[in-house]
Formats: sequence, C-alpha cells, structure tokens
Amino acid sequence: MLELVADMMEKDLILIGATAVEDKLQKGVPQCIDKLAQAGLKIWVLTGDKMETAINIGFSCSLLRQGMKQICITVMNSDAVAQESKQAVKENISMQITDASQMVKLEKDPHAAFALIIDGKTLSYALEDDMKHQFLALAVVCASVICCRVSPKQKALVTRLVKEGTGKTTLAIGDGANDVGMIQEADIGVGISGVEGMQAVMASDFSISQFRFLERLLVVHGHWCYKRIAQMICYFFYKNIAFGLTLFYFEAFTAFSGQSVYNDWYMLLFNVILTSLPVISLGVFEQDVSSEVCLQFPALYQQGPKNLFFDWYRILGWMGNGLYTSLVIFILNIMIFYNQAFRAEGQTADMAAMGATMFSCIITAVNCQIALTMSHFTWIQHLFVWGSVTTWYLFLLLFGMLPPYYSEDAHKILVEALGPAPIYWCTILLVTVACNLPYLAHISFQRCFNPMDHHIIQEIKYYKKDVEDQHMWRRERSKARQETKIGFTARVDAKIRQLKGKLQRKSSTLILPNCMPSPCQ
Repeated sequence: MLELVADMMEKDLILIGATAVEDKLQKGVPQCIDKLAQAGLKIWVLTGDKMETAINIGFSCSLLRQGMKQICITVMNSDAVAQESKQAVKENISMQITDASQMVKLEKDPHAAFALIIDGKTLSYALEDDMKHQFLALAVVCASVICCRVSPKQKALVTRLVKEGTGKTTLAIGDGANDVGMIQEADIGVGISGVEGMQAVMASDFSISQFRFLERLLVVHGHWCYKRIAQMICYFFYKNIAFGLTLFYFEAFTAFSGQSVYNDWYMLLFNVILTSLPVISLGVFEQDVSSEVCLQFPALYQQGPKNLFFDWYRILGWMGNGLYTSLVIFILNIMIFYNQAFRAEGQTADMAAMGATMFSCIITAVNCQIALTMSHFTWIQHLFVWGSVTTWYLFLLLFGMLPPYYSEDAHKILVEALGPAPIYWCTILLVTVACNLPYLAHISFQRCFNPMDHHIIQEIKYYKKDVEDQHMWRRERSKARQETKIGFTARVDAKIRQLKGKLQRKSSTLILPNCMPSPCQ
C-alpha cells in the first residue's frame, strides 16, 4: 500500500536541490596501496561500513578490480536464527569456506585473483576456535580481504588471528577510537590524526597526518631502519669481540698472571668515546640507496621481511670477522715486538709500548671496518669515524703529558717512545690492512659475482646509467616490484592481458572473403 501511495505522489516533481555527506578517500590512497602491494605487503580492510559501501571503497582504492573473483561469505537473517539452529549456521559458514577454498585450489589460471568479503555477523562465527584457522587459510590465499560491519573487538581479534596464525609481523592503521584495539593488538600501530579525534594517535607507535604517508614510512624509512639496526648490532658484535679477545689472548700468553696489557683508561674509553660515535652515525645516517630510489624500487623493502641482513649466517660471519681481527692484531704485534729493537738505542718494546701499539691497531682497524661498511657518507660520518681515530692520538698525547702519578706507564709514551719509532706506524698500517683485507675481498667478490639488489642499483647510479640509458632504467624498475594482484598496476596488467587475448583470438579467426574454403575442404 505504501508503494502505491508513493507511485501516486512521486509524479511530475521539480528537483530543487540535493544534499549528501561526502565520505571519500584521502588523496593518494590508491597510489599508496599500489606501492605497498608492489613492496610485497598483504593488505586487509577492516571497516564498520556495510558491505555495499565496503565493496565500493575496495574498487576506489584498487583493492578490487574488474575480473577479480569475489568470494562473499554471509549469513542471511542471522539475528532471527534460533539458539538451537546456531550449529546449522556454523555448518553453513564452514561449507561456504570449504567450497571457496576448493575453488581457489582448483583455479588453473595463474593470473586469477580472488577477493574475500565477509560481514561482521558471519565473522563472529568464523572467529570461533573451531573455525578460525579454516577461515585464516582461505583469507591468506586471497589477494585482498575486506571485513565489513565489524566491531572494534572483532578488528582486534582478526589482527590477533593473523599475527598468531601466520607468524608474520602485522601493522594496523586507523584514525578513530574504534581502531584503538586493532592498533594496540598489532605489532606496529599507526594512527592517523584527523577529524575523528586523537584516540588512535595516542594509542599508536607512529602518527601520520594522511594515509599516503604510510608509503614513505614503510618503503623508505622501514627499509633504512632495518638495515641500520641490523648492521649496527652486527658491528657491535664485531668490535667488542675484536677488542675483548685480545685481553684473553694476552692472559693465556702470560700464563694467566692477571696482568692487563692495556691501561685502564684505554679500556674505559674504547666503548664510551673511541668507537661509539661511528656506530651511532651508522645507525642514524646510513642509506644504501636514496629515498627516491626506494620509492622507485619498492621490492627493496623485501630485504627486511626476508631478514637478509640479520640472519644467523650474517651474525656468525661478523663474529668470525671479529675473531679473525683479534687473532691478527695479537699475533702480529707479538711477532713484531717480541725480540725486535724498538727504540733508536736498540732497546726492545716494554709492555706499555706494546699495549698502546696493540690498542692503536684496534682503534684504526675497527674504524676502517665501519668506513667500509657504510654506503652513504656525509661530513658527519667523516667527522665521527676519522675524528675517533684522531681523538685516540690526542688522548694519548695529552694523557702522556700528565704527571707520572696520573699517567703511570703512559707518561710521554707517544712523544718519546711511539711517535719516533717507524716500526709503530708500520705495524698499525700492516695490521689494519691485514684485518680489513678479507672483508674487502668478500664484498668485492659479492658485488662482482653475486650482487644483491641494492648493489646493482648503486652501480647504476654511480655510473649514471639511469640518465644515459632510460630504457634500461625503466626495465630494471619494472623488474624490481613484487608480483601483485591488487592495485592499479595489477589492474593495468590485467587489462593488457585481456587486450592481448582478444588480439590473439581475432588473429586466429581471421578469414579472407575471396578464399573461403568449401565444407569438404
């Protein structure tokens, strides 16, 4: 009856105006999602909007596209289901998930993409203990996942399921108070400061003003920070092993007499001043490639998830390098100074001179090692690395000028003993070269015969091939992205494949009018 009345009234009307609430995506969201997909990230959408709105959002941000097979798991009128029939509802959902998993498994097209869309009522059943792993197995093989009409608690439960079920590092990003549980549950929480308040920002680890800044936060700073921290920790292992083991070698050499080869002030300043600033500059300023290159080659981000710079092979390699350095420093110094004339009058070196020489070799060797490790140099790195070496000699000079009561056995050791002796400077040069030569040979061999992605890019940029050969640069950029089935890049690739298929079908069915064969032929 209402429809009849509406049909009678809504005739010959004049449209005066219309109002609507604008709820659109921020600027750069599709481009950001496309870049993150090329970097190898899996993107899920957890939203409180209804299914139709969520699907439209998926198309607008390129998580969904034409030709993608949508798997919609829903329960119709679940509120009206009686208590005794909940088991039947769960069986129905389980059957939908099983059928969808079988469909994905039997798909033979390698370019086929599946999108999983599930509402909050169905998700409440899918997140139960007896079904959540089945749901997760289906969601993982889909290109994109959209959960609509979900509550804040369900957002946190889905995040926990992915984090614990896959063992992967999860990142949650949201802009409202209903995203706080999800942000706190994820390994990394990012809050967007917007019109919905500051609750998400206050609960997050990182805060950004727009979603598109997530691209630079992950692809650029995420890549840089992973390599900085990994190299910094490995270098800490190296330099402390190289320094500490020389003490044990000397103890064994002197039959564990308890006598230290180094002055107490040397050991105090080693980690505090003489080797701390270079490693800080490595952890703060190191860049294997520039930010523009990181954005042009998003696949470089995968060096972090694949853990290429902090696996046991890399850690043990640096520890072995520290062991080798300590052996070279101790053995060469013992061999050179044991029976060799040190002063101009022919006297051999005492323990104070030998300890200062050995410590000079350590300071020079480990600082040259970090200089070889760095890929990006500014005046700050030069100041910290070479300034640390200079600081050691300034300390040795000034400390030796103090009265013997304070300087003890190091009184004027640089001015009167070490400085005038050519063997002192030759030993430092020889030991430094011997310590760093294997690492230099290793990185040279790797760059020549087994280069990593950033090695190739560094060489291209160094020889300016990106400017001289634009075709080669574009080819390398096209190869340096993870194969993805979401984003506008995947949409363009699908369209190209579709056009190629049409052209091939047209060429295979081409018939010339004057040469039509007879049925017998």
